[in-house]
Amino acid sequence: MKPDTSLEQCETCPMHNTANLMKLGLDMQDWDYVVALAGNPNTGKSTVFNALTGLHQHTGNWPGKTVSRAEGGFEYDDKRYKLVDLPGTYSLLATSLDEEVARDFILFGQPDVTLVVVDATRLERNLNLVIQILEITDRVVVCLNLMDEAKRHGLQVDERRLARDLGVPVVATAARSKQGFDQLLQTISDVATGRTVCNPHRFQNEPPQLKQAIQILVEQLNQAYPGLPNARWVALRLLDGDERLIEAIQKGELGDLAPQAQQVPGISSDLKIEASL
Repeated sequence: MKPDTSLEQCETCPMHNTANLMKLGLDMQDWDYVVALAGNPNTGKSTVFNALTGLHQHTGNWPGKTVSRAEGGFEYDDKRYKLVDLPGTYSLLATSLDEEVARDFILFGQPDVTLVVVDATRLERNLNLVIQILEITDRVVVCLNLMDEAKRHGLQVDERRLARDLGVPVVATAARSKQGFDQLLQTISDVATGRTVCNPHRFQNEPPQLKQAIQILVEQLNQAYPGLPNARWVALRLLDGDERLIEAIQKGELGDLAPQAQQVPGISSDLKIEASL
């Protein structure tokens, strides 16, 4: 059998992509991109994490929380990726500690890519989380996992149509056998580096009164916390009565959740009255 001398001419083929993956395990001293791994429980999220990082992970707790935190890494196409495994959750409405941790990391941590693992056999239930994440960040890749199980149950999922409907890349995988991982790695790389620009579809049918309330609150948030990421989403949650975010503003802790936001003294007192309405 002759040695393969055509790698330079085959950089987009699956064999090249798989060979280009180096699992870093616990060697996470520095990285080029941060990838948040999100998804409902029992979607194969841990299998995806282990396959990418080589079964190695650094575990601990989130700061000030009892929720466990797992991190790992991999190198692909000469770039190092830190993979943060978020708690499995069904939504980002922060009705539990797990949801709060996942929400805050995507909202304020601003990962370069959020990889959302969904179960192809229970897609309708899983899309609720996907849509909520798309309200926060553009940089999303949907990992349509358990395609082998879907096929076994006679289910067909059109990932290309789903990608068009969501406005972000969707990659079909079977994580246990690493089916589709060549395309998944390339897609993560493309979104992280900006080669692929996502255009997620979002709801734009708020009533005029709600739009006005959002605009007023966003202006107040930007004045009180210059540099606050996702101020519009924070405003929506405040108007919806999110107790954790309201408490963070009342106690002056919003800057702790979003270190890049510098609180302006003397302004937040007006904001917390507005947020409590």
